[in-house]
Amino acid sequence: MRVGTVKEIKNHEYRVGLTPESVHELTANGHEVWVESGAGEGIGADDDEYIAAGAAIKATASEIFAECEMVVKVKEPQPVERAQLRKGQILYTYLHLAPDADQTADLIKSGVTAIAYETVTGVDNSLPLLKPMSQVAGRMSIQAGATALEKAHGGRGVLLGGVPGVLPAKVVVIGGGVVGFNAAQMAVGLGANVTILDRDPAVLERLDSHFEGRARTLFSGRAALAAEVAQADLVIGAVLVPGAAAPKLVTRDMLSTMQPGAVLVDVAIDQGGCFETARATTHADPTYVVDGIVHYCVANMPGAVARTSTYALNNVTLPHALRIANLGWKAALKANPHLAAGLNVHEGKVTYEAVAQDLGYEYVPVQTLIA
Repeated sequence: MRVGTVKEIKNHEYRVGLTPESVHELTANGHEVWVESGAGEGIGADDDEYIAAGAAIKATASEIFAECEMVVKVKEPQPVERAQLRKGQILYTYLHLAPDADQTADLIKSGVTAIAYETVTGVDNSLPLLKPMSQVAGRMSIQAGATALEKAHGGRGVLLGGVPGVLPAKVVVIGGGVVGFNAAQMAVGLGANVTILDRDPAVLERLDSHFEGRARTLFSGRAALAAEVAQADLVIGAVLVPGAAAPKLVTRDMLSTMQPGAVLVDVAIDQGGCFETARATTHADPTYVVDGIVHYCVANMPGAVARTSTYALNNVTLPHALRIANLGWKAALKANPHLAAGLNVHEGKVTYEAVAQDLGYEYVPVQTLIA
């Protein structure tokens, strides 16, 4: 199979779909790999490294979209990229379709076979292709929140860990999954006063056991959530409903109860955000203020640490890329039900139920396409 990867064009996105090491694995399996010139610059990999790994360097992304059977990316295709997708082609990348009606409509119109990293499952119903970026984003959320709390950036002027004689900042993490756990780890390590909210008793028990009193756990009922948000210096939104739009848990009315200059970091913004007042921002202009509360809602947080993120991502995406290239998309999905869960759109049909429900499309089960 001819596999291609292009330079990401989303604002301040420096990751790349394939590392030179991944290219080497694909070519060693007999596949042809095309790489857009400069695609790896953001991770410190130049064209010569890709050539040494067996890739052919192409001057433009258009050549790759036109000629490659599978395109491997990191972020969802932007409008100019979506216009180049076609029937019979495989797109393998993060998509986050539920809150993105325009992208979904374009993918349907293109006829492309679109496999989303974020809905591929693991043997324990985990999301292994989302996990490494969730780990990165969770840890970055505390760095970003700490910066936003500084007075020069519009925050309350509070140091997360405090100092002797001065209380540390109160950090509230909504959601105890991979993002929330990693955010809490970072915040605890910096000496903050941390509370994690979740609705799953098993998750709360696991977190309570891990942190051994260094972070509090609390069942996330409406009253408890409102009370914690009102007292917080920093709130991390770390809620995920696989493939679906995130629930709006922090309402605009709650902002009036918060301390002026408090910070909200919405890590769920890729899925529409879990704060009612959230809207996607970029690394170039990451924050805005609503009712005196600083919002940080960058939709591609891990792109800022591109080398770490790219290698962590390739560790989990490459095995499936090889499977698709070796077998073809239909046989690969038929052989692996976890990969089949990643199919979101195929030849004009929406094949992921949560996306179909959220955006009003007819749902076509993957099994009917690969039977």
